[in-house]
Amino acid sequence: MDNDFQRSVSLRASRRPDRINLSYQKGGGGNSAPDFSMKIIWKKGFIRLVLVAGIIWMLLILSAVLFHIWSCQSSLAFFSGTFCNKDSKVFGKLHTMGLVRPPHRCPIPVADDPNTVVIPKRGSPERFVQSLSYIMEDDMASNRSESPPLFGGHQTWKQRDKSFKVKPTMKVHCGFMKNGGAEMDPKDIEYSKKCRFVVASGIFDGYDLPYQPSNISQRSRKLFCFLMVVDEESYNFIKGNVTVREDEAGGQWVGIWRLVLLKHPPYDEPRRNGKVPKILTHRLFPQAQYSIWIDGKMELIVDPLLILERYLWRGKHTFAIAQHKHHRSIYEEADANKRRKRYARPLIDLHMRIYRYEGMEPWNPKKGTLSDVPEGAVIIREHTAMNNLFSCLWFNEVNLLTPRDQLSFGYVVYRLGGLFKFFMFPNCEYSSIFILHPHIREHSSPIEWVKTLEEFEKDPSLKETRGGLGLWNPYPGNLDFVVLPPVARTSKAG
Repeated sequence: MDNDFQRSVSLRASRRPDRINLSYQKGGGGNSAPDFSMKIIWKKGFIRLVLVAGIIWMLLILSAVLFHIWSCQSSLAFFSGTFCNKDSKVFGKLHTMGLVRPPHRCPIPVADDPNTVVIPKRGSPERFVQSLSYIMEDDMASNRSESPPLFGGHQTWKQRDKSFKVKPTMKVHCGFMKNGGAEMDPKDIEYSKKCRFVVASGIFDGYDLPYQPSNISQRSRKLFCFLMVVDEESYNFIKGNVTVREDEAGGQWVGIWRLVLLKHPPYDEPRRNGKVPKILTHRLFPQAQYSIWIDGKMELIVDPLLILERYLWRGKHTFAIAQHKHHRSIYEEADANKRRKRYARPLIDLHMRIYRYEGMEPWNPKKGTLSDVPEGAVIIREHTAMNNLFSCLWFNEVNLLTPRDQLSFGYVVYRLGGLFKFFMFPNCEYSSIFILHPHIREHSSPIEWVKTLEEFEKDPSLKETRGGLGLWNPYPGNLDFVVLPPVARTSKAG
């Protein structure tokens, strides 16, 4: 202590233990004790101010991040389209951390007015396939079979392999074998001859009722045929629950939908029956130049002319389908199908072993496609010869192996060696094309619960008799040593 200023600090316990009393005693002249006290108080206040400001700043950043996450997940177009920049580094980091995912719904960049859409005067040029015809007689003798004709025919493994070798003139299996089932009524055949533009859907086994499309322009109402393909059970179910109008020519209508009855279902399994109008739209309605397929439980909410303009004509595409919401590899999709009991587990495994043996790799970015797995509930296509060939080959896989068409799509693309071109659009746009309704009742068949091949041996009635025969006919290769790729389960929804 110097002589000019004596300071003693006495610490005295206060009634509040967190308080410290500082007392100053002045010895002589010089600076006053209150000045020193004010400096300490000022420093404490500044520190508190910095801490409060830092907390507020961090809260603002956290709020901004949370708002960004919320806007990117929002189903409201204003927020997801205005505030969520899905190309930004912030979104990329959040996506990597698992905090955001591509939104389930997003705005579709369609034209403003269907009346201004210019329809191409000519179809797309045919490049690889100039002429495509179909095998119509089921040659059972060459297949050493005594069974009756099958809708998909008794295709051999050799015929299957040959069908993937693209030539200018081709003749392939494509369903609709003579006396194989799925016959249309003559009045529906006659009506469909005038249909150049088609919106097609289907209901089988009484799962659903037709949902009326909305936002359909008068131009599209005149241009498109809205065709709802049904089996006899669904037809009777619809007639018993909604009003069915009959026109002068005997056509059956539910609102805008013309009911197209398929008599004599070709398969035991309703899921497999539903693949006929879905994949073979060009065979049911051969005069159609363009078609849009939507599953029966969907309510279309976008004008079909705007859909064709957005997904085909604008980008000069001929086939468009959405990317799957969760999976890119068929092996991931197969694993999810087994977990959700979509078909017999050992038969799904056999299906995948065949594809693996034939060289089908898990999806990777080097493949040049967004995914090997589509969302097949919406298919938009021009009926070119190449697209028709692809649809036939896709259906043949569904006919020969399991009815899970999402497992076969990427395989057929692979076997065609890059000749088949398609536009795979974001899943969030797919989810904005329609409103998804629950099934009236859920389908379940005994084969979906089978866990081992031994169960088929104990109960042969579990086997399908008219589809999936490739799963029971001897395969020409040795599958015993085929190891399926490991699967990372990326989604609970699966």
